[in-house]
Amino acid sequence: MIIEPAQLLIFMMAGIALNLTPGADMMFCLSQGLKSGRQAGFAASLGIATGSIVHVLLAAFGLAALIAANPVAFEVLRWAGVGYLVWLAVQALRHPVQFDLPDDARRSRPMRAWRDGVLVNLLNPKVIVFTLAFLPQFVDPERGSTVLQFLLLGLVLNITGTTVNGFVGIGAGSVRGLLAGNRWIARTLGYVSSAVFLGLAAKLAFDRR
Repeated sequence: MIIEPAQLLIFMMAGIALNLTPGADMMFCLSQGLKSGRQAGFAASLGIATGSIVHVLLAAFGLAALIAANPVAFEVLRWAGVGYLVWLAVQALRHPVQFDLPDDARRSRPMRAWRDGVLVNLLNPKVIVFTLAFLPQFVDPERGSTVLQFLLLGLVLNITGTTVNGFVGIGAGSVRGLLAGNRWIARTLGYVSSAVFLGLAAKLAFDRR
């Protein structure tokens, strides 16, 4: 095998532990589920997964290293992410939760949640740094193509992450369904979503670790 089974098992355990740790991706899926329901919460997890696949591809082919090593490119990407999260927070306040949307509007929500998940993940340069710091620890050049190993490890990490985030998004959407019909709660969920987005933006802006 191109990846030693014992090494793959260790990687999977480490990946599951990391994915179970609350972070920006999990909180984004949580807020989408609370705001727009189970389908949107799950779609958000797929959006995060799509962005993660792009990061793994960049890392596998060396482009992410160039971005991480370039302070200007890193800062531009970071502040673009901050700006987008702030925009999402404003939108959550301007357009509060509505439980009685028509069917066509209800069907469009998951696509928007997926799109926002992709952009939130892609515009977070810390995902690039994490990918470059974590995956190479489990890559062994003596076992064959490093690019293929990167892709396989990234796929495994993505599957576990999507599973965790998907359950979080669906669970949050289920709770939202129980609260349907209460306008005060609907407005509160809008505030909660906005606060989550602003918190993520602040973390991305000020956390330099």
